[in-house]
Amino acid sequence: MEEGKGVPQSHVRELEGERPKPGFGAKLKAHFRRWWWLHLIFFIASTLIIVLCVVYVAFPRISQDGVNDSTLEIQSLTLSNPASDSFHLEQTALLTNHNNYHPRLDAFNASLSVGGSEDKPFAYVELPAVHATETATTHIDQDVQIVNLDAFIDYNTQLWTKNSVDLVVKGRTKLHEMRLPTTTVDYHKTLNLQGFNGIPGFNVTSFSIKLTPEPDGANMIGTVYIPNPTVLTLTMGNVTFNNFVENEFIGTSLLSDLVLTPGNNTIPMRSIVNQTLVIEKVTETYKDGLLPIDIVCNSSVYNGQHLEYFEKALQSNRQHIVLNVGAALAALGGDGPTS
Repeated sequence: MEEGKGVPQSHVRELEGERPKPGFGAKLKAHFRRWWWLHLIFFIASTLIIVLCVVYVAFPRISQDGVNDSTLEIQSLTLSNPASDSFHLEQTALLTNHNNYHPRLDAFNASLSVGGSEDKPFAYVELPAVHATETATTHIDQDVQIVNLDAFIDYNTQLWTKNSVDLVVKGRTKLHEMRLPTTTVDYHKTLNLQGFNGIPGFNVTSFSIKLTPEPDGANMIGTVYIPNPTVLTLTMGNVTFNNFVENEFIGTSLLSDLVLTPGNNTIPMRSIVNQTLVIEKVTETYKDGLLPIDIVCNSSVYNGQHLEYFEKALQSNRQHIVLNVGAALAALGGDGPTS
C-alpha cells in the first residue's frame, strides 16, 4: 500500500500547519528578554525611593527618638563668682545613650527654665559637642547671664524649699551618624534635681556670749550646721539673718563668705544681739533658759552686690531653732535660768 493512501489531503495539510502553543513560563521569558531594560529601570527607581525615604524621612525620626530616649544626669554643679545679674557655672553631667548607634551632637545654645515655666527661661548655656556613646561625660565651664531674674528667683526658691525641682533644658542641634546626611534634632530634657527641702537639720551647734563686744560688734560667737543633700556647690557671699523671739527682733547673725558644698557644712557665725532683751526673756518668760528663735534671711552680698535670687529664696525658708541661752549665761557666771 502506498504511503499516504487513504488519508484525506485536507487532514494532511492541517497536521502540517499546527504548532504547539507556548506556556506561561515561555511567555514570561520572552517578556523579560524584550522588556528587561524597563524592569531594571523600575527596580532602580523603587530602590532609590526606598533608600531616600529611609535616609530623609525615617532616619531623622529615628535620630529624634534616640535623643528623646537618652538621659542626662547632673553629677556636680558649682555656682561661683555670683553677681546681681550673672554667675559662673561649672557643671559635670553624665549622658546615657540607650540606642545601638552612637551619633555625634554639635555644640548648641540651650535654655534653662523651671518645670512648668518653659516659656520663661532664666538663662542660656552653651552645651558642648559630644559623642553619644553608651555613656559620655559632658563638662560646662562658662559665665552665665541671668536673662529673667524673676524666673531665677523662682528656681532658687523651689530649690531651697522643696525636696526636688525640675530643671528644663531645651535647644536644637545637628546630629551626625557615620556618612548619613546631617539631621537637625530638638533637645528637650527635664532634669529632676535634689533640693534642700527647707534645710531640715539646720541648727546652731555651739555658741558663746561675749559680755564685751569684739571690734566688729559681735557679742555672740558660734557655729551653724547646714546640711546640703544636693550636688550643688553655691558661693553665696556674706549672708546675714535677722533673729526674732515671738516676732520681737533681738539681733542679727552673719555667715561670712558662705560657700555651701555637698554634704555637711559647719559654718562660723558671728552675731550682734540685744543682750539686755535676751536676758529679760530668759529670766521672765523662758525660765528654763531655752529660747525659741526664728531666723529670717536679711541679705546675701558678694563683692558689694546683693544677690536677690538667694535673698528671696532664703527669706521664703524661715528657720526655727531653740538656743540654750541659760547654759551660755551660766558659763559666764551671769544670770542663768531660775526655777
